[in-house]
Amino acid sequence: MTELATEAGPGQRGPGRLTVLSGPSGVGKGTVIAAVRRRHPEVWVSVSCTTRTPRPGETEGVQYHFAGLDEFHKMVEHGEFLEWARYAGNLYGTPRQPLLDRLASGVPAVLEIELQGARQVRQAMPEAQFVFLAPPSWTELERRLIGRGTEPVDLRWARLDQAKVELSAESEFDVTIVNDDVGRAADGLVELIRFPTPHREG
Repeated sequence: MTELATEAGPGQRGPGRLTVLSGPSGVGKGTVIAAVRRRHPEVWVSVSCTTRTPRPGETEGVQYHFAGLDEFHKMVEHGEFLEWARYAGNLYGTPRQPLLDRLASGVPAVLEIELQGARQVRQAMPEAQFVFLAPPSWTELERRLIGRGTEPVDLRWARLDQAKVELSAESEFDVTIVNDDVGRAADGLVELIRFPTPHREG
């Protein structure tokens, strides 16, 4: 399997570049990441840990590492997370060591997380590239969230309220990809991994 080529030439490889993908709930972050994995299996994607219950079709170690509340808190105490946050009533965290090992090998890595986590990663690793995944419209995002059907109605409305907050944070990111077509969004993300964009000013 061929590693993902970057703009650095042979003999120039240093630490790998981390690309952080974030955006509002329901925008399709997981779907885009899945498309990236199918089209470019050489792209390494960090697998987050969560205390939420697996959704139908999710597999341990693929979409998430699923942990009990006590186990998660022990991982926090032992400093095993690069970042962690509470979101929609559940805890999410990025295992630190697998990500650092990957970057140390000189190969790019991708991290898909919510806004709170992205802000923590920016504090810890400001050299990372931060990509915002946006919906084609608020109406479409609302349709996706309400139509998801995997969560109670009150939680879906809470996610809509949170999505408004997350959308307002777009300017914090280096570049925006609009998810109006999953394949196009996935290819755009891979292109950014290969040729990172400069940090957005402001």
